[in-house]
Amino acid sequence: MAAIPRYHRYHGPALLSAGFRPFFVVAALWAAVVIPLWLAFYAGASAVPTALPPTIWHVHEMVFGYATATVAGFLLTAIPNWTGRMPLQGTPLVALVLLWAAGRAGVMLSAQIGAATAAVADLVFPIAFLAVVGREIVAGRNWRNLPMLAALAFLLAGNLLVHLEAFGWTATAELGNRLGVATLLMLISFVGGRIVPSFTRNWLAKHRSGNATPAGFDWVDRTTLVVTAVALVVWTIAPDAAWTAWPELATALAVGIRLARWRGGSTLREPLLWVLHLGYGWLALGFLLLAVNGFAPLLPATTALHALTVGAIGTMTLAVMTRASLGHTGRPLVAGTGTTTIYVLITLAAVLRLLAPLAGAQYLLVLSLAGAAWSGAFGLFAVLYGPPLMSPRAAGEAARPI
Repeated sequence: MAAIPRYHRYHGPALLSAGFRPFFVVAALWAAVVIPLWLAFYAGASAVPTALPPTIWHVHEMVFGYATATVAGFLLTAIPNWTGRMPLQGTPLVALVLLWAAGRAGVMLSAQIGAATAAVADLVFPIAFLAVVGREIVAGRNWRNLPMLAALAFLLAGNLLVHLEAFGWTATAELGNRLGVATLLMLISFVGGRIVPSFTRNWLAKHRSGNATPAGFDWVDRTTLVVTAVALVVWTIAPDAAWTAWPELATALAVGIRLARWRGGSTLREPLLWVLHLGYGWLALGFLLLAVNGFAPLLPATTALHALTVGAIGTMTLAVMTRASLGHTGRPLVAGTGTTTIYVLITLAAVLRLLAPLAGAQYLLVLSLAGAAWSGAFGLFAVLYGPPLMSPRAAGEAARPI
């Protein structure tokens, strides 16, 4: 995954010089804004003119809005490293960002503009992005990363299923949202399995640590990926079936064993690393909570779901966004106080969101505190990383692998 820093000579705004720059900015801003909006919607203090039910809209915008923008920023920066082809810059890049923004506006205003118009506005971006990524992977003969095309196709399918219910044709919105969440979790398992041990190994070697290095990719990793895929398929299709708990439990154990082999305890001095291990750890906890709830419904179903979404997806996206932003803008790969605060806030958001259903009469208060921590994490990212992302690359360092 060594970087191949091949870029066109570009004289436009720095924000449009690489895919991660605009997409990480809009992802962070949308994540910071949409949760307070959802909380006001939930509490009845305001209304969002969307045709989707409130909870469906909330999940949809987290999965197909914020998370998809993060995936776009990651892939548009990683694929040139994988293929050696020129990255998307300038006008084509701003066109993709505008298509994403049109989707957000279309879904939010769907009660006013109609379900069909909203669907077209929202689905054009994932279709266009799938075409862009497909062209790059095929042209670069980068067959190893064909699973990325499958992931984007699943995200498109999940989004479409949500809109089909908005048309009144089917009752598939929840299925579509689950398919989107499952796809993101599989990406965390797939990509996280590459970057977490790789970055950890490099850091331990650089610091001449006497600790053992992370285990290489072997049958444990392959088995974990297969088991995770099976569990996500059955959870997507039959989340409430009693037998679903067994593959979920197997996945929790497999993910935990895989994580233990990556020597996360040796990275506690470097927040940029331990946050990756923490994010992957939320994946194990989320599957464990799903399994426990399947055997004996002791907790609300949302507890496990938010361990996987706020915990795993939220933490891992911020971990990748901060690291990639530092490395690709020429800044040292060191987490300062502000970046560490981002990691603390997203962890606090996940913990509070899990505790909220247990808070009784204080449920809304704890839920609001979780939302404030979430928005604080992404808002702080926008404040700290927005200026570097909108500025020319710092001189003196080569581009780093994402």
